[in-house]
Amino acid sequence: MPLAYDTDWPADSAEFCPHANAADVFVVGTYKLEQREHLHDASAGEEDTDTPPPETPKQPQKRRGKCLLFRAQEGDRFELLQETELAAILDMKWCHGGSSALPTLAIADSEGHITLHALHNDEDRLQLVQTIPCASTETLCLSLDWSSRRDPTDGLGNLIVSLSDGSLSLLQPEGTSGLTVTNSWHAHDYEPWISAWDYWDTNVVYSGGDDLKMKGWDIRQGGTPTFVNKRFDAGVTTIQSHPHIEHVLAVGSYDNAVRIFDTRKPLVPLTQVDVGGGAWRVKWHPSPTRKTELLVACMHDGFKVVRFDVDAGDPCATLASSDRPWEVVKRFDEHASLAYGADWSFARDGADGDTLVASCSFYDHTLHLWRA
Repeated sequence: MPLAYDTDWPADSAEFCPHANAADVFVVGTYKLEQREHLHDASAGEEDTDTPPPETPKQPQKRRGKCLLFRAQEGDRFELLQETELAAILDMKWCHGGSSALPTLAIADSEGHITLHALHNDEDRLQLVQTIPCASTETLCLSLDWSSRRDPTDGLGNLIVSLSDGSLSLLQPEGTSGLTVTNSWHAHDYEPWISAWDYWDTNVVYSGGDDLKMKGWDIRQGGTPTFVNKRFDAGVTTIQSHPHIEHVLAVGSYDNAVRIFDTRKPLVPLTQVDVGGGAWRVKWHPSPTRKTELLVACMHDGFKVVRFDVDAGDPCATLASSDRPWEVVKRFDEHASLAYGADWSFARDGADGDTLVASCSFYDHTLHLWRA
């Protein structure tokens, strides 16, 4: 059985660093909801009367989180390098940067902030670089994505963020080391759980929400969607553009399905996979040699790797016409709670051609490393 690690607080996000000099580094984000104790009843100790005591006002709930920095070791073990306490963490992503850039981690938190942290690999430490307010402290930043997946630079890419008030925010580089909010617009009537770039056209972003809709946006046009797909049976929770195959988009939902779309025809899926539980995260394999494989965090049904029948010539046509468009080639069921965070390692595959995977689950606050 793979080694289990207790993250102490509920875990919901796992991300491997993509930089070649830090490919053994990964982070896990946690989210703990605390109910502050009520104020003591002002009438305590007084004599009983016919007048009821005044209601004691409730204090707002406090959401706390930690970013746990780890290094993977031989034998698929790992060591904790650092704990950074923040507001509760809902999503994290490393910026794909050039070889001379410091690895930078963006964190979406429960108090309306995006925080940027630079990895100093020689010190095994993350250092806070910038805090960017995107909304009021009562608003949660739900998801984020960098635009630079296919075009790493020594600077920062653009960042798209979804917020619990239904809006999306665009953050762009300002100066040499920071980001600023350059545009925000209303996108969904209920929580937009996910926002994601089209890695092949970084004027385009996608979003999905609890209003059962997936939408496309051109950042040059502001708040008018380029399309609206209303054909979901539950909230849209996760979206990822394929980093190696143009026009291919993976979309997950609470309705237990992962759908693969051709971005040129975003209203009808090429194929649909029943993954057995709500799909909270989807991650295409980072290697072009395994570009047919998708890692899925299936909430109530563990973690799975799905392989799709795609041909290099015309992958969208192949997938749409295949007699067997997909198969589940690996599953991991060691978690005892909601399967939320998952990611592939960017390090070279093992001797058996398998890739290290980090996965974490919520209520049992557990982290596992395993191979697929």
